[in-house]
Amino acid sequence: MNLKQIHSVYFIGIGGIGMSALARYFVADGLQVSGYDKTKTDITNTLEDLGVSIHFEDNIDLIEDAFLSKAHTLVVYTPAIPRDHTELNYFKSNGFEVIKRSTVLGEITKQTFCMAVAGTHGKTTTTSILGHLLNACDVKVTAFLGGISENYNSNLILNGTDVTVVEADEFDRSFLTLSPDFACITSMDADHLDIYGDASELVKSFEDFSKKIKPNGKLFVKNGLPIKGITYGIEDDSDYSVQNIKIVNGSYVFDVKTPNALLEDFKFSLPGRHNLSNALIALAMTVEYGIPKPQLAKALASYKGVKRRFTYQIKSENLVFIDDYAHHPEEINAVHQAVREMYPDQKVLAIFQPHLFSRTKDFADDFAKSLSRFDEIVLLDIYPARELPIEGVNSEWLLNKIDNKHKKLIQKSELIQHIKASSAYVILTIGAGDIGEEVKHIKKALSIAS
Repeated sequence: MNLKQIHSVYFIGIGGIGMSALARYFVADGLQVSGYDKTKTDITNTLEDLGVSIHFEDNIDLIEDAFLSKAHTLVVYTPAIPRDHTELNYFKSNGFEVIKRSTVLGEITKQTFCMAVAGTHGKTTTTSILGHLLNACDVKVTAFLGGISENYNSNLILNGTDVTVVEADEFDRSFLTLSPDFACITSMDADHLDIYGDASELVKSFEDFSKKIKPNGKLFVKNGLPIKGITYGIEDDSDYSVQNIKIVNGSYVFDVKTPNALLEDFKFSLPGRHNLSNALIALAMTVEYGIPKPQLAKALASYKGVKRRFTYQIKSENLVFIDDYAHHPEEINAVHQAVREMYPDQKVLAIFQPHLFSRTKDFADDFAKSLSRFDEIVLLDIYPARELPIEGVNSEWLLNKIDNKHKKLIQKSELIQHIKASSAYVILTIGAGDIGEEVKHIKKALSIAS
């Protein structure tokens, strides 16, 4: 694939968070960009505002003529697209260059100094912190983010091409297309077992990923993971560790011990030890890249977060409404820790929409344990995403496993009414499905009510 010869790029699944970042990248590079997606969203609206034409019906007749030239069109698709997709099969059977998003990303990273962030949790936040630190310290960087950065209101930071920052996604083993100079692994908890079969296969794929690092490159790993590299951790004996943590006005203030110095007085405003760990690895990678501490401290203090990652929707004296993308038991535990650390004596209502039948089935007992720890729990039906139902696996089944008297399964249409009836001080929406679309309606209803 020679990206230099391409005039137009057609995306199948253009509204996906990773796909839309690539689409923005090619628009900025002056190429013609178009695509299909199943549903209209804020992301597709933003792309259309940039001049990208998008249609929402799987129909070859809706593809513009400019994208029907084999010689000059690249077709990019996401693994979430079903195999019987008409447009995808048309391009494949007519000899177009049809490749996965991860392969395109791999090509882009080969030509730059690449920093890749891998791990079953924390990728998006870590990538956005890393991209922001480099950008704020005047490094010529392009960062592809798996979420919308609050600092840039975008999933792409574009400030030159010396360094590329990417999420290395273990789903579908797509991170094995990358060639990083620096890479980190934040976590290796079992996930995507619909792809891997069992956890040992997942670990093996992370080992394979660690071998993709360029010669003289560096691998950073969370302390305790079974892969060798430069270690990082919180208040421990890692190569890079956070020390002397204080909470001042809802923000963390801390020092960083490096292999040869103590860097003092960093400030970071995202709650939760998991986010502190994400900030640390971004700092470790930028320190190793050679950026001086004073610049880094200033950049980190200005970091605002990623939409749907512990995002405060309402923060008033009598009510806090937080929205988070957590969709794995460990992520829910991390959100719980953050909420309890910030609001130790307050009542918390957690509204959870499970994501995927297979994930719910694989981790049902762990989900039940994580959710039981909140004061009140509301479940929505499982969001199927790419899957067909599995018999016996539903939210009612999960609800019965939760050990808490204050639990209920409701429909989305009942959500606002139920929240208003609760006496909880902290309202929490969690999940990776379309619960994110409900957030603005909940925020509006609660803002009017208060």
